[in-house]
Amino acid sequence: MLFLVAALLLMGVVMGSVAHVPLPVSLVAAVVIGIWLAVFAVRERHARRRLTSTN
Repeated sequence: MLFLVAALLLMGVVMGSVAHVPLPVSLVAAVVIGIWLAVFAVRERHARRRLTSTN
């Protein structure tokens, strides 16, 4: 429950700061975060596939 409250608080801070920066800065940040999440997903899928193939 505490994790959920902290996540919502962080989301509120981030959304508030996005409202005050120019649109190109927000778009660049969104692209960077999207790339980071895509790399993370590919690494997790690769690690999970490697883990299940050894069993």
